[in-house]
Amino acid sequence: MTSKIYFENLKIYAFHGVLPEEKMIGTYFILNVEIHADLWKAVGTDNLNDTINYAEVNEIIHNEMQIPSELMEHVCGRILKNIKLKFPQITFIKVKMSKTSPPMQGEMDGVSVEIEQDFL
Repeated sequence: MTSKIYFENLKIYAFHGVLPEEKMIGTYFILNVEIHADLWKAVGTDNLNDTINYAEVNEIIHNEMQIPSELMEHVCGRILKNIKLKFPQITFIKVKMSKTSPPMQGEMDGVSVEIEQDFL
């Protein structure tokens, strides 16, 4: 059985980017994370130890977002890696990160990077 846990539109202020002003001023980033794992045991036991503790996943995401990086790809990769290290029973992770105010010409909602990895 595969179950899914979603973090939807998690908004975090951070200082990622190549340009000096991005590192000084910062901006909001929106994160969406999808996690697959067999959580069937938790359905019956109602025990936090039998599932993925999404409060701990949230903490991993926030911790990684506090480390300034030039590339969103790098941040997404760290988030993915550290979630998997904490919860080895995960079979799939997808991380999408959107920069809400990229310093570029044109009107847009943002720029996004999405990475995913299947662990089967």
